[in-house]
Amino acid sequence: MVDRLVNSEANACRIAAVESCFGSSGEPLAVSGRVLVGEGVLTKMCRKKPKPRQFFLFNDILVYGNIVINKKKYNKQHIIPLEEVKLENLADDGALKNGWFIRTPTKSFAVYAATATEKSEWMAHITKCLEDLLKKTGKKQSTEHAAVWVPDGDATTCMHCRKSQFSMINRRHHCRKCGAVVCGPCSNKKFLIPSQSDKPLRVCLACYDTLSKSAATVGSADLSPISLDKPELPDSSGEDDSEEEGDDTNQEKGTNGDGKATDLEVLSTDDKPTFYRNHSEIETCDNSNETEEKSKNTSNNDSNSDATSNNNNVEVSESHSTESSSVIKSDSTSVEHSSSSSVTQSVSHETTSCVSSSCQESNDNTSSGGCDGGSVE
Repeated sequence: MVDRLVNSEANACRIAAVESCFGSSGEPLAVSGRVLVGEGVLTKMCRKKPKPRQFFLFNDILVYGNIVINKKKYNKQHIIPLEEVKLENLADDGALKNGWFIRTPTKSFAVYAATATEKSEWMAHITKCLEDLLKKTGKKQSTEHAAVWVPDGDATTCMHCRKSQFSMINRRHHCRKCGAVVCGPCSNKKFLIPSQSDKPLRVCLACYDTLSKSAATVGSADLSPISLDKPELPDSSGEDDSEEEGDDTNQEKGTNGDGKATDLEVLSTDDKPTFYRNHSEIETCDNSNETEEKSKNTSNNDSNSDATSNNNNVEVSESHSTESSSVIKSDSTSVEHSSSSSVTQSVSHETTSCVSSSCQESNDNTSSGGCDGGSVE
């Protein structure tokens, strides 16, 4: 799926951009044969509330970090080798939807996508990359994974003794073996869990007993308990009870007075994940784009030809109209000339008739004048 992107310039630029966003606080990510398969924002269930985190899926590792400036700056980079990852579907629970567990030997947690489609895409791509990696390198997938921590808000009392009420003074603690929320007295012992750390970690009394029995069967010495009368040692799991994201106050959005998450931060439409295609898909896309452009150009040429033809037809029509009007004008002029000639001839004929009548009357008068004149003496 990603072999053709290995040596591409686009892939190198994408990885360089990720390194730039983490800055000097992050580890170098440009390794020979590494491909950035996809990236996007997922909501990670942290100890006190769900928080958005930027995730980057490579063909051999999964990287995530805190968002300082969206798509520009991230910090607290975490790198998880894919062979250590195990995915587990998570059923919807109220406002917490489209989630799944990401389990690893050192840390396990729940993440949530904005939609069911995005959840399917993420899980499918991670699974595919993991399968390809195991097949190509011969590595074996981890079989032991850390427990998912129970969120603080899901436990108001100790999950071991069922009596101790948590408060500002009576702090919550997490067992690194089972992930339960327990009080101090119920987690005052530590045990070495090699898959998580090279130092002893806080565990609840129940897990301590179980681990001690298992160690005894193989001849390992168990660790002595830590008394609360002594200064409490810091947790040595690489992260204390405040978790790597930092402490949150109860006044933060999304929590109530008990620290319980009341809503899931909604991802905006701009945070949709991006999964990069291989070269063949890109070439196919480019070819289709070129075909579309050629089709558009052909269509434009046809339109221009039609427009030119229409213009020529209009010009010819105008020419014919001009000629017709000239003919009409010429005919009109002829008719007018003919009419004027007829009128002139008619007037001339009438004038001639009047003159003839006048001459006849004049002759008649002359004749009568001669007779009358003869009778007067």
